[in-house]
Amino acid sequence: MGKFNGFRPGGGNMQDLMRQAQKMQENVQRVQEEVGNTEFETSVGGGAVKVIINGRREFKSIEISPAAVDPDDVEMLQDLILSAVNEAVRTADETMEKEMSKVTGGLGLGF
Repeated sequence: MGKFNGFRPGGGNMQDLMRQAQKMQENVQRVQEEVGNTEFETSVGGGAVKVIINGRREFKSIEISPAAVDPDDVEMLQDLILSAVNEAVRTADETMEKEMSKVTGGLGLGF
């Protein structure tokens, strides 16, 4: 059949493509591990609530300042905790996406 737009089935181009794919997979795994082990700290309410999460979305700690504990306003404390948790997850996710984009060239492979 010959060549098709410069591509030879089973030729060197396929081997190069496979090497590139394998290298990308190795880089993806490296980034997942690096970002997964990175801790992200978020503080809200002037330090009233502090959350530490890693890139795998595992919460390492939640610290609540005694000044934030008002028995007459439990709702405010709940809102602060939700805000800190959501911000921590958002930061971890954005970092993972940014680092993956560097590795995959923005291909959006769903990592």
